[in-house]
Amino acid sequence: MMENTSNRNSTLAELAADFLLSLPPQGREKTQVEVYKFIRWLGLHRKVNELSPLDVASYAEQVTPAAAKPVKSFLAHIWKRGFTGINLATHLRAKKASSKVIAPRQSSQSQTTLTAQGYAKLKAELTNLKNQRSIVIEELRKAMADKDFRENAPLDAAREQKAHLEGKIEELESTLKLARIMGETQNTSRIKIGNTVVLRDLSSGKELSYTLVDPSEANPSQGKISVASPLGKVLLDKEKGQRVEVIAPGGVSKYYIEDTPYN
Repeated sequence: MMENTSNRNSTLAELAADFLLSLPPQGREKTQVEVYKFIRWLGLHRKVNELSPLDVASYAEQVTPAAAKPVKSFLAHIWKRGFTGINLATHLRAKKASSKVIAPRQSSQSQTTLTAQGYAKLKAELTNLKNQRSIVIEELRKAMADKDFRENAPLDAAREQKAHLEGKIEELESTLKLARIMGETQNTSRIKIGNTVVLRDLSSGKELSYTLVDPSEANPSQGKISVASPLGKVLLDKEKGQRVEVIAPGGVSKYYIEDTPYN
């Protein structure tokens, strides 16, 4: 594999665009939807050299094998191009859904809990996407005025962009419809969703701060981690002074809880 260290400061949005352009038009739409879900979860402008196996493993907890496949292709692509030092695709191991877990999963989706800030942010993003859709629809109308559809690049581009926007709009509308805005946090020292926790990495001594949020609000680049992630699951209901271990495909990480709410 050829090293490409000079480009390891590229953002995920830049690399996603590069990856999607390398694909044939057929089937690109579905891949695009899943890849953009992934990079939006991590942060569109996050640098590729900031990604860790734990980030990828955390995302794998929330998706099906079918949804993970396009993302694995994307991760394998950026590794082969030398944008990452390791093949992060090997850490994306989505759990297979069985008929026994389908009902609970649907039930948990109906109880999505967001912070007030997160809810407002998603609503603003939805408004922005709908405004973009109006512009694309107008571009589509203009492109369709050209009766020669055989080699109408603007028409193809407008159709692809509209399909991408429709997917993101549908996803956000579903999230907001099912969401509940988080109320006042109970006065307890135990860690709950919405709490910010200070940890010390026992292997490096580095101090870390994370806020536990619903998966739809997770953004590791802003220190917001999903309660469904390996670390989020371990931290729930823990208290200050406890040690925790996080088991991920990349290995075991150990942390000491330095501080929790109301301490």
